[in-house]
This record gives sequence, structure tokens and C-alpha cells, in this order.
Amino acid sequence: MKRERAYVEGRRNQIVEILQRNPEVRVDELAKRLDVSVITIRRDLQYLEENNLVTRFYGGAKATEETAGKIDDVTIYRDLIAKYAATLIENEDTIFINTSSNALHMIQYIDRENVTVITNNGKAINHEKGDGVSIILTGGELRYPKEAMVGDFAVRNLQNIFAKKAFVGCSGISSLTGMTTEIANEVNVNQLMIEHATQEVYILADHTKIGRNSSFISCGIHMVKHLITDEMAPKEELELLREKGVDIHQVRKSDF
Repeated sequence: MKRERAYVEGRRNQIVEILQRNPEVRVDELAKRLDVSVITIRRDLQYLEENNLVTRFYGGAKATEETAGKIDDVTIYRDLIAKYAATLIENEDTIFINTSSNALHMIQYIDRENVTVITNNGKAINHEKGDGVSIILTGGELRYPKEAMVGDFAVRNLQNIFAKKAFVGCSGISSLTGMTTEIANEVNVNQLMIEHATQEVYILADHTKIGRNSSFISCGIHMVKHLITDEMAPKEELELLREKGVDIHQVRKSDF
């Protein structure tokens, strides 16, 4: 029951994020993108409308003004997290990044030499990157819309690869559950990247993901040593994470 509730909450959060990036979205498009029924999407939109997060219209929905305004801060902080993460990379580093859009975003800010990025994010092919960055794709079954490379092929390749650092995004992280994701077939890849980082692992999560438990656990909190988040993250949860031994890195608008 708890896992099912987390799955529903995660899907509804995804709908809000999609609507924040698009002026309006049709119900059938959301159903196809999230791989659920049209009826499920309509129920989700009804719930979100009752909580003043979206406005429904015939066949679709759009974000409310309040919700649309929230994305400005979230977008800014995700960009700051990406920039900060890039400063942690040194010349000659080999790093893992997973399918997180925030982790992918950081490669454009890397200004070091001879950095190798190993990723299962197919979008890395066309993403802007620093001049000193080389991209190696894990291969695997390509899953849309995230263009994630998953499955046995990706896992087998990663079993033979070790990197100095891993920068891993997530759907949620909490002191109770650890790092979680909405996508079950990404769990094994996330786990290998975390386990095969020989130096440091950094979890990238803006304030909307702190204290949130999503559907599938990628790693327990005991394996999380560094969390990069922002100044709006809930203080109570950050304190609980610190008590678990997590080193908290917080970005602030005034820092950049």
C-alpha cells in the first residue's frame, strides 16, 4: 500500500513537472508518456486541480499561475546544482552519470581536461558539453521518453567498468528509505554506478525531492555520502540525513 501510494504521488509530481515545462498538455499525451490509462490521468488531474496545481480543460490541462511560478525557482536551483557538481570534477576524471536530467545538465559546465563521462542517458549524444569531455554510452535497450539505456546489456557492460566519481540523480531521497526512483528497470544500473565509483558518489536532488520516497530503492541511505541540494530543502530532513552520515552540499542563489 505504501509503495503504491508513493508510485501515485511520483506520477502526479511528474505530471506537474511536465505541465510546468509546457503551456498545456492533452490527456492522451500524458497517458502515453507515463504509460498509464486515460482514466488514470483524468483522476490524477482531478486530484491536482482540487489542490490548485493544475487547471483542467476539455481533453487536457495546464499549470496554474502559482504552479508555473514555482518552476522558476526549481529550474534555477537545478541549474545551480549542475554547476556546482561540475566544480567537483578534476582533470583526467572518469565519471558516471545516470539518466537524471540534472546530472546530464552538468556536463555542459565541465571545464576540465580529458574528462570521460560514462552514462546510460541516450540524450548525452546531442547534449552540449565542455571541450574536454568525452562521452561513452553504456549501450542497452533504449527506453523512451527518457532515452534511458537499461536491461541486461547495459548491466553487463557496467559490471566491467569503474569510475572515480558518480553523479546520480533521483526521484526522491530520505533518511528512512535512501535514494529512490520511479523507473524499476533503472535500479540495477544506478546500483552499479554507485557501487563502482572508486572515490565519491554524489546524489543530485533539488528541494522538491528531499524527504520524498519514490517507488523503487536504488540504494540505502548508508551508501549515500554526499548530497547536493539547494537552500530550500527542508531543514528537518537534512538534519536527519546528516545524522545518517550524509555530507550536505547546498547551493544558494547568491552563490552564482
